[in-house]
Amino acid sequence: MLSNLPVPVLTIGLLICSNVFMTFAWYGHLKFPGAALWQVILVSWGIAFFEYCLQVPANRFGYGHFTAAELKTIQEIVSLTVFMLFSIFYLGEGLKWNYVLGFAMIVGAAFVIFHKW
Repeated sequence: MLSNLPVPVLTIGLLICSNVFMTFAWYGHLKFPGAALWQVILVSWGIAFFEYCLQVPANRFGYGHFTAAELKTIQEIVSLTVFMLFSIFYLGEGLKWNYVLGFAMIVGAAFVIFHKW
């Protein structure tokens, strides 16, 4: 079934899913400051396993259609987008103008990387 999807759709879809897991593994524990550090580490590693199970195939399927630099750029934009949504909806943090501007600058960098010069 996965092989029927266009490479960009498959790659970006897997990257989105992997970044959701990664974000929860790295930052989900912030809502539980009373949890013991060793517990947080074990839970985070357990969540990160699923992130790797999606990230590695995303890069494997995408490489060749995308260059390594393009894959990394896509991953960073996906990661920042997922994190921005996570920090707003899960952590309840506000979105400041400088965050939006910084993100826009990274999207500008992605344009430079993907543009055929």
